[in-house]
Amino acid sequence: MSNSNVPARQLIEGRPALVVIDIQAGAFVEQEVRAIAHMPDYAARLKKSRIAIDKARECGIPVIFVQEVHRPDYVDFGRELDGSEDVHCIEGRPTTEIAADITGFREDDYLIKKRRYSAFFGTDFEILLRGLGVDTLLLCGGLTDVCVHYTFVDGHQSDYFCRVVEDCVAGSDTDAHESALKAMEYLQTGARRSLAEVVQAIDDYKDAASSAA
Repeated sequence: MSNSNVPARQLIEGRPALVVIDIQAGAFVEQEVRAIAHMPDYAARLKKSRIAIDKARECGIPVIFVQEVHRPDYVDFGRELDGSEDVHCIEGRPTTEIAADITGFREDDYLIKKRRYSAFFGTDFEILLRGLGVDTLLLCGGLTDVCVHYTFVDGHQSDYFCRVVEDCVAGSDTDAHESALKAMEYLQTGARRSLAEVVQAIDDYKDAASSAA
């Protein structure tokens, strides 16, 4: 049963930020066995995020990069290794760094380092969002079914409008990816958006801001 009382929402409500989740160098390195499983077109999907990143920069929308990092002695993994994932994202390793050549990451960009799946958990992410006056989170990156999903959920529970750029996220496998997108759409109607829709909404946001100035 769907909620017939859901108010009509714009793709961008208030001020947006583009949140680029865990697009790290290791995703683009060929590996026989990965510590975390990737769906078949994982790297190709994440590469599309550059289109959204460049458009956000062009239109003056904050771009916030999120990086999962763990200490070399594994002390901050907690229960993260109790499931399917092996040791990953060790601090100081080249494969853990943000994939700057793919994303266009700059040294002066906003960067949130996290020890857990959600960008909100144990970080200053929400302080940054409040400082920037953000209302809508546009999410891209990986994994759809883990870090993107849990960041979305915490954003939802913190009353942000959350949108996931479904062309620019990738999961541990295709079924998990699709299930996570459905779960996010369940929480906020209209959460799933195409890259084309997001690019158009960013252009419209810039035009509206210019008209109001």
